[in-house]
Amino acid sequence: MKTIALTNIGLIATGDVEEPLAQADTIIVAEGRIQKIGGRDLLRDYAVDETYDVGGMTVTPGLMDSHFHPVLGDYAPRQKTLDYIDSCLHGGVTTMISAGEAHTPGRPTSPAGVKALAILAHLSYAKARPSGVKVHGGAVILEPGLTEKDFAEMAAAGVWLVGEVGLGGVKKPAEAAAMVEIAHRYGMVVTMHTGGTSIPGSSTVTAEDVLTVKPDIVAHINGGPTAVSMAEVEKLVNGTDLVLEIVQCGNPKVACAVLQMIKERKDCARIIMGNDAPSGTGVIPLGILRNICLAAALADVPPEVAVAMATGNTARVFRLPTGVVKEGREADLVVMDAPLGSVGEDALAAFAAGDLPAVSLVLIDGEVRVKKSRNTPPAKRQVRQL
Repeated sequence: MKTIALTNIGLIATGDVEEPLAQADTIIVAEGRIQKIGGRDLLRDYAVDETYDVGGMTVTPGLMDSHFHPVLGDYAPRQKTLDYIDSCLHGGVTTMISAGEAHTPGRPTSPAGVKALAILAHLSYAKARPSGVKVHGGAVILEPGLTEKDFAEMAAAGVWLVGEVGLGGVKKPAEAAAMVEIAHRYGMVVTMHTGGTSIPGSSTVTAEDVLTVKPDIVAHINGGPTAVSMAEVEKLVNGTDLVLEIVQCGNPKVACAVLQMIKERKDCARIIMGNDAPSGTGVIPLGILRNICLAAALADVPPEVAVAMATGNTARVFRLPTGVVKEGREADLVVMDAPLGSVGEDALAAFAAGDLPAVSLVLIDGEVRVKKSRNTPPAKRQVRQL
């Protein structure tokens, strides 16, 4: 693998919600990980294969989509769209986490079928990453009849995600709670649908249902696409310590209200960000950038904290070794800048102003995957390969 240096960095949004900003000039990447962060003198200490002068731009972790609905490969049958994962990569997304393969044509609903689908999706995406994006597929959708033996078999095959509780045939909170308890025993991370129905066969889920089931993540607290009432939202924000997910394909008014409540509580580590797409809303390649922008521009969350909500927070919740610009972490990195014409002077100021930044360079595991985004506006500055 190549050793790569990013130098002439203006600012680092670290992805760490506790220490969201760092000043450093140079990052050295080797063997797929961040080796060293410091000054330009680091270039003397490493045999660098490629050096990129980023012209004073901002470096962030690769963005993480905490909630998407894949099938297999890079095709979305619900929207009849090819290469949507590659398009998300051009929006700075380097990791995508399944909330269930609900749109699979003819999706099986028997215990044997949902188990087989989860194992297939997990193993398929583990072996073949679309455009290099780290897709964590195989989120089992709970159906009646699943037993502890089924969870043991899925865990043995590597499945570690439970898709949105409520999408499948398990509707009663007590029945779901029993399955979630088993899933937790096998180390699985559990997401629970919250809000109005999203697809035929799914159910409306209330705060009381969530409290009974005890998932790890309250999926789309701002609706997927329909939100619960503000009274229900307040129960989940103030009455629990659960992780709260904001999605692009949801209710923006509720998203802003949740973000403001969380900011006032000084509890920003609880927020993660997803798209909840492909869905009836469509495919939104810049959705995670738009979430960060909404938080910074409309809910007055400091932009560097909003970046952490879409990176390091998600990595922590899903126990992934990425999401933070820190020595030793997987080298998933984005170089971004204010777009031409923005009142913002850099990427973070652009977020705060309500402008989407320009993505100029994307690395996954230390390999350059995008040199200029085809989806974002042009940057004020340029990356130069030395």
